[in-house]
Amino acid sequence: MNDALEWTTLGGGCFWCLEAVFQQVEGVERVESGYAGGTTPDPTYREVCSGTTGHAEVVRVGFRPRVIPFSEVLGIFFAVHDPTTRDRQGADVGTQYRSIVLAESAEQEATARRIMEELDASAVWDAPLVTEVVRLERFHPAEPYHRDYYRNNPAQAYCRTVVGPKVAKFRARFAHRLRAP
Repeated sequence: MNDALEWTTLGGGCFWCLEAVFQQVEGVERVESGYAGGTTPDPTYREVCSGTTGHAEVVRVGFRPRVIPFSEVLGIFFAVHDPTTRDRQGADVGTQYRSIVLAESAEQEATARRIMEELDASAVWDAPLVTEVVRLERFHPAEPYHRDYYRNNPAQAYCRTVVGPKVAKFRARFAHRLRAP
């Protein structure tokens, strides 16, 4: 059986939230915060936060499909952010916070579109999904101080009020997908 690592890149608001969630998922081997989907070469956090680069805050997730299939990675992704708000997650507003799947293969792109159609048809949310699905052109790693942000700063106000509740929501809903301690 193929045990190769598969990669996908996801944006659903602040990358600290997605990083903190996916670091706890069984079968996820690597999570890296960064920027993708824009036009500025080698963007910085300050530039991305200005909303002028076209980049979204994203995480690049390396996972083992034999342990957790891509469809379940997407299930977690769609459950821990609001995919119905354009360019916004809670108080975070701007194109850098948009909901986006940057597929790294034609299969990922097709799966993302199928899952979104299923979610829209099931009326999980009161509004249609606005998540973009595009092919990843280039991933730009975030500055080192963004790595393991929640682990390193659990008492920081944003981590307590925004990241922590998303992690708790994931842990409650996906307890069967938690990485073994």
